[in-house]
Amino acid sequence: MRVFHLAELSIRESAVLPTALPEHGFLWIALGRREFESLQAEVQACLQQLCGSALVDLHLSDLLNNQLPSHYDYTAQYDLLVFRRLAQGRSDIEADPYSPALENLPRRGGPPVLRRIDTSPVGFALFDQVLLTVHPTDCAVRDSYAARLLALTASGQAEVTEPGRSAAIRFMPSSSGDLMLRLVNQMVDGYLELRRELTRQLDHWQSELLSPNSRFNNWGSLLQARLALHQLDEICEDQRSAIQDWIEALDSWPEAALPADQRAHELLKVRSRDVLEHIERVVHHVRRLEQSAEVAVQMHFNAQGHRTNEIMRILTVLTAIFLPLNLIAGIFGMNFDFIPLLHLQAGFWWALAAMVVIAVSLAFYFWRKRFLEHRT
Repeated sequence: MRVFHLAELSIRESAVLPTALPEHGFLWIALGRREFESLQAEVQACLQQLCGSALVDLHLSDLLNNQLPSHYDYTAQYDLLVFRRLAQGRSDIEADPYSPALENLPRRGGPPVLRRIDTSPVGFALFDQVLLTVHPTDCAVRDSYAARLLALTASGQAEVTEPGRSAAIRFMPSSSGDLMLRLVNQMVDGYLELRRELTRQLDHWQSELLSPNSRFNNWGSLLQARLALHQLDEICEDQRSAIQDWIEALDSWPEAALPADQRAHELLKVRSRDVLEHIERVVHHVRRLEQSAEVAVQMHFNAQGHRTNEIMRILTVLTAIFLPLNLIAGIFGMNFDFIPLLHLQAGFWWALAAMVVIAVSLAFYFWRKRFLEHRT
C-alpha cells in the first residue's frame, strides 16, 4: 500500500491509511488487488471517515474482479472507473486472465509480443479529495508515475519561476480527477510503445507467408494471433466506451462558481478528450494489424493458387508439345504390312527429324505466345 499527499508543489508518501483530509491538495491511495482484498474493511472505514461515504458492495466486487471489462459507473459521492491496461508482461500472482487468446497462446509460432500483453484491470474510485486505485500486483504504471512525482520533489525542480510555470509543475496533477486521467493516459501510451515491436513482428510473419521459398504450416499459431488481435479490438472498444461515459458524466457536472474551479473542470474535459484520442489511435492500430494479418492470409492463398496455375500451365504446354510426337510414334507402331518409310533404311531418321522439328516448332510457338515465360 502506498499513500501519497499531493499538493501544488509537494508530494509526501506514507505507508499507512490517513485519518484526515489535508487542508490543501488531495490524497492518492494505491493498493494491489490482493492487498485491497485483505484490507477492504480498513479501507472502507478510512473512506467513510475521510469522505463521508464508503464504496458500495457492487463496486467493491468490481474492484476485486480480475475479469471485468472496462466500464464507468458513478454515485452521488464518487465515480468508479475500471480500465483494462495493455501492458507488456503478465502477473504470475493474478489469477483468471480476462483474455484466454492473449494469455494462452502457444509457445511456438506467432508474434511473441502478443503473448506478453497483459490486460489486467485497474480500478479507480474518484472522490473530491481522494483517489483510490486498485492495481495488479506488478503494475508498472503506478510505480513509474509515483517515482517521477517523488523525483520532482526530491530534486527540487518543482519551483515556480518568474517567466511561468516549470515543466515539473505542469507534470503535477491539479486534482484527483486529473491524476486519474494521467494514469489512464499512461496506460494507453504503454500500448503505443509496444506497437512498433508488434508491427515489426507481424510484418516479418507476413513476409514469411508470402515468401515463395518457405512452406508455412504454422496455421494454429496464426489462428491464435488473429483471435488475440480480435480480443485486443474488443478491449479497446470497452476502453473507449468507458471514457466516453466518463466524458458524458463530466459534462453533466454542475457549473462551478469560482474561476479556478471552472478552469479545473475545463482542464478535465480537455485531458479526457486527449485520452479518448489516444485510445482511438490504439483502436485504429489494432484494427490495421488485424486487417493486415487477414490480408496476408488471403495473399498467401492467392500466391499458392498462382503457383499452382503456373505449374499446370507448364505441364499443359509440355503435354501439347509431346502430343503430336506420341501420335507419330503410335502411327508407326501400327501392325500393318505396308507403312510409308517403314522399310526404308533412313526411315527412322526421317521420322526422328520430323518429330524434332515439330517439337521445336511447337516450343517456339508457345514461347512466342508467352506460355513458357517464367513469371515471378
